[in-house]
Amino acid sequence: MDLVQLLRERRSIHRFEDREVDPDLVAELLDTAVWAPNYHMTQPWRFILTYGEGRRRIAEAVRMMKEKREPDASQKKEIGEKFYNKIMAIPMLMTVIMQESQNLIVRQDDFAATSIVIHNFSLLAWEKGIGLTWETYPWIHEPEFREAMGILPGEKVLGNLHIGYPAVIPQAQPRVPAAERITRVDRA
Repeated sequence: MDLVQLLRERRSIHRFEDREVDPDLVAELLDTAVWAPNYHMTQPWRFILTYGEGRRRIAEAVRMMKEKREPDASQKKEIGEKFYNKIMAIPMLMTVIMQESQNLIVRQDDFAATSIVIHNFSLLAWEKGIGLTWETYPWIHEPEFREAMGILPGEKVLGNLHIGYPAVIPQAQPRVPAAERITRVDRA
């Protein structure tokens, strides 16, 4: 598949086949994905791959958070179970973490570089028939999730990637042509 085709055909995947993703293949793809532009080569990223029975760690943390925050006592268990099952239906989750620099400029550059790593990974995975979606739900910042996953002070969670073999590939959403968003400056 050429790069133009890969960029145009990649989709965010929300429903997955009941099929495991090889963590060694994911590690191999990450090894290439980290070849992203990174100012000062800070390489601030790290990744937590959660799969198999390990998914219960995230699922239990999410269940606990959802039950604790549900105001309707009669709905607590049902809401908790719903989110637990939703997490357990994802073949693999990758938590993407970035060390946060005290310097605002470096932190912004590092956020951009880590985002590029995620995009690189999504393209490499798609080329292998693996789909994903990048989720940034509020609970990734909660103490229960951070503790369950071993996320340290000074680390920012950019999101969880839901990874698996697509059960359904959605149709492309229209894009605004770049030509409509270009401002040209060719004079002083």
